[in-house]
Amino acid sequence: MLSGKMAPLLKKQDWLLNGSVFFLAAVSLIALSSINQSLFIQQLIWFAFGFLAIFIFSRIDWRPIVNYKWIIFGLYLFSIVLLIITYFLAPAIRGTHSWLVIGPAQIQTSEFAKLALIILLASFFAKRHVGIARSSVIFKSFLYFVIPFGFILIQPDLGSALIIFTIWLGFLLVSGIRWRHLLIGFLIFIFLAFLGWNNLLRNYQKDRIVAFLNPEFSPLGINYGVIQSKIAVGSAGFFGKGYGQGTQVQLGFLPEAGTDFVFPAFIEEWGLFGGILIVGVFIFLLFRIVNIGINCQNNFSKLICLGTVIMFLTQFFINVGSALGLLPVVGVTFPFFSYGGSSILVNSALIGIIQGIVVRKTFLKD
Repeated sequence: MLSGKMAPLLKKQDWLLNGSVFFLAAVSLIALSSINQSLFIQQLIWFAFGFLAIFIFSRIDWRPIVNYKWIIFGLYLFSIVLLIITYFLAPAIRGTHSWLVIGPAQIQTSEFAKLALIILLASFFAKRHVGIARSSVIFKSFLYFVIPFGFILIQPDLGSALIIFTIWLGFLLVSGIRWRHLLIGFLIFIFLAFLGWNNLLRNYQKDRIVAFLNPEFSPLGINYGVIQSKIAVGSAGFFGKGYGQGTQVQLGFLPEAGTDFVFPAFIEEWGLFGGILIVGVFIFLLFRIVNIGINCQNNFSKLICLGTVIMFLTQFFINVGSALGLLPVVGVTFPFFSYGGSSILVNSALIGIIQGIVVRKTFLKD
């Protein structure tokens, strides 16, 4: 039985939000069980840890913690140290040094950098929202963003670097940045993109961007996955081919069916109806987070919700967009749906923090 303190905490959580997460987790497991039994078992274990993370983080009261800079910066610096260790010690997996291998587990440290950056920027802008137009405030926030961005880009992991950038940009836009500062930021991004293209990105990553701009480029190479993805979606019909009956998946034509192309892999077997259902539940999950953020009266809680929505939404658009040939394939997960332990842990931690906001009714002014 639950203890006297635990039961109220669970009852006060937003169970519509939890229900959305549980639904996406269940659908993910169904999809992976059809694709690869090994991935299914690993994903099941990661979800068990993820649900535990939701519970643990929901029990933490962030109101006093946010006033202790050493804790916030400690989390941030720890994530930077992980990125540095990863760059020097991680083995090359899929052409990048992005995963620390610890026994049977592969930990993608860039995921933890996203979590640390959201917490840091939420704390930073919560106390400086009135002075956002000041150049010094923008410059400090830029330094917080560019350090993990740089370490992730040299791995090289273009997808995670883009997520880090959109988190920072989203905070700036919502905080009321002036247009001239936004223009300066855009020029800086162009410079960083130029620098990355010429010095950091590998040839295969450049080929992916070229392939996106030219769909006929390398149909048996770089564009092969996108072509097979479109075939899987186009042949699915409204209700799909049935569980375990997707030819592109079961015959091995669709590469990375559990990660980059999990959405078309699921649609092939469950049809357009299944795809609409997943997207609908995911949008509902975002709606619940936005609703919680709107009803908060303290800026830190609002900005935590904001950062979470920005990250989830960006990952969704990149994952689905790249699978449908609308964006370059850069290896970004679909939150709570794609296979990926590190992503599940970080996403669950953010949900846990948000549930902590709900549980304690932290709708209090700063």
